[in-house]
Amino acid sequence: MTTEIAEQPTARTYEVRTYGCQMNVHDSERLSGLLEDAGYARVDTGERADVVVFNTCAVRENADNKLYGNLGHLASVKAANPGMQIAVGGCLAQKDRSTITEKAPYVDVVFGTHNIGSLPVLLERARIAREAQVEIVESLEVFPSTLPTRRESPYAAWVSVSVGCNNTCTFCIVPALRGKEKDRRPGEILAEIEALVADGVSEITLLGQNVNAYGVEFGDREAFSKLLRACGPIEGLERVRFTSPHPAEFTDDVIDAMAETPNVMPSLHMPLQSGSDAILKAMRRSYRQSKYLGIIERVRAAMPDAAITTDIIVGFPGETEEDFQATLDVVRAARFSSAFTFQYSKRPGTPAAELPDQIEPAVVSARYMRLVDLVNEIAHEENQKQVGRIVDLMVSEGEGRKDGETRRMSGRAADSRLVHFTAVDARPGDVVSVEITYAAPHHLVADRVLDVRRTRAGDAWEARQGLAAPKGVGLGMPQVGVPAPLPDAPVCG
Repeated sequence: MTTEIAEQPTARTYEVRTYGCQMNVHDSERLSGLLEDAGYARVDTGERADVVVFNTCAVRENADNKLYGNLGHLASVKAANPGMQIAVGGCLAQKDRSTITEKAPYVDVVFGTHNIGSLPVLLERARIAREAQVEIVESLEVFPSTLPTRRESPYAAWVSVSVGCNNTCTFCIVPALRGKEKDRRPGEILAEIEALVADGVSEITLLGQNVNAYGVEFGDREAFSKLLRACGPIEGLERVRFTSPHPAEFTDDVIDAMAETPNVMPSLHMPLQSGSDAILKAMRRSYRQSKYLGIIERVRAAMPDAAITTDIIVGFPGETEEDFQATLDVVRAARFSSAFTFQYSKRPGTPAAELPDQIEPAVVSARYMRLVDLVNEIAHEENQKQVGRIVDLMVSEGEGRKDGETRRMSGRAADSRLVHFTAVDARPGDVVSVEITYAAPHHLVADRVLDVRRTRAGDAWEARQGLAAPKGVGLGMPQVGVPAPLPDAPVCG
């Protein structure tokens, strides 16, 4: 007599493809956590998944073309694999809604920015009903940080302090898609940070569409600076960053908190968008050139070594050569360590798309190249000042594309500059002390490593290497996985 052992069903697999800002990257961690909590297993890069989720962005130029192009590539794959499902979420899904299933009828699920927690249920409904499920809600159902989360990094983590935005910038559709600002209570944020640190994380980045407006919902104008200071005593939390603030609401108490809290890093991303007062007014950016430069001056007075980065849009409707020169003047005065630069393009649904005096693409392109040249020139000069300095780096993973060829490793300095250094016995999350020996516009090189400090964060990275991905854990606690490179632009500000 033989005993037959029933074959265990293989878990359905998933892949999440992310476009856009850090907010989307963090939302994708939650989507992954939800799917793993529902029994799905993540596939390795390049493998076919049973469920492919697109977490979309509506800010980028040609965002919709990119989405439909990628969906088109999957159409034949799905036709050959009838059990495969495709889901589309994020800002573009919130904006386009039923248009997605009209253009790509093979999509199974469309969900918005306010109901990412519905994804597993919608996938199951679509499988049973054998028809597309489109669910877009107009306001936040559950604060995302309460959802299961599969953290992409064991040593660095995003922590949302708020979602949504109360600004009305004419070029930006995000407030219409993410809704009005909703703030978490400080105790919830600090509890999440402490849980992350207990699990080995040593660097956190506080996230918000307008992070320094945090507290508006419960009426505390100094809530953000208090939150930064409250991060200081958390044992094991070595680095605190935040993105993105808005110049109109960036106050001196935040500068003081940054300067006086040792684990808050001397790096600041401060979106400029334009240096022209006339264009800032047309953009509905409630600050002017003098206020912006005043903030930069006070930050540098409090933290002389702070590295300041920014966002700049070229060719906004009505921009004259004089307006553009004003932007170049601010770049020269502020001396940014880097800048995310964009050519303006019409985004349907934004007030700016209806403005007169749209600029000729050739003019926009020419101005853009002039701006990029100036930004790179200044960034290179600022980086050259780092040569000879000894700095501490947190070793990172996935940021040095040529590390294998050059036999180097990569890490981030306290001011967030990217440094490639001579390979040593160090793990992602460990801290190395190096001497900067070479400067390029977008990175530094260190041929001398003076010290290696093994950390709990490095231990967490090492422990992850031998573990299979577990099911997600609720309340925003970190999970295992391979850290993904950062997106090419910060959250809107």
